[in-house]
Amino acid sequence: MSPRARFETAIIAWAFWLGAALVTVAVVAPRAFAVLPSRTMAGTMVGAVLPVVFLSGLVVAAAVVVLTGVQPGRRAPAVSALVAFLGCAVSQFVIDPRIARLRADIGVPVESLAADDARRVAFGALHGYSVGGLGVAILAATLSLAFVLHLARPAVGGRANPN
Repeated sequence: MSPRARFETAIIAWAFWLGAALVTVAVVAPRAFAVLPSRTMAGTMVGAVLPVVFLSGLVVAAAVVVLTGVQPGRRAPAVSALVAFLGCAVSQFVIDPRIARLRADIGVPVESLAADDARRVAFGALHGYSVGGLGVAILAATLSLAFVLHLARPAVGGRANPN
């Protein structure tokens, strides 16, 4: 695969993943909480969508690292892709399993607990960390995409930088 084709593939992969992640956070999650009859149902539905976003983020980030390489002077796309990978990995494999365990241990809808209940507070903190992990992944992916676009743009004289 030519360097140009590798950069174009990275651009397309990030564009699709960022689109999916943004639709999830800007449309799917808010609408689920707005239209489903309980917060528990909405949380369950969104919780079923997030692993797809996180796991596909892992795949795309790893692919971008491979596609763009870690070359001197061109490390920014790969480094920011690795940060996106870590954001997805921590959310998927560290935080979200803790959320699931806590929900199971609580045994009743989280919103039925008193606002100052330690379990509800812990749930809120974990939820915030999960949102933060996805936010980090989205920001890092956006930076990686910007770096790839910069490196792939035509230079003076019509040549692209990756060639």
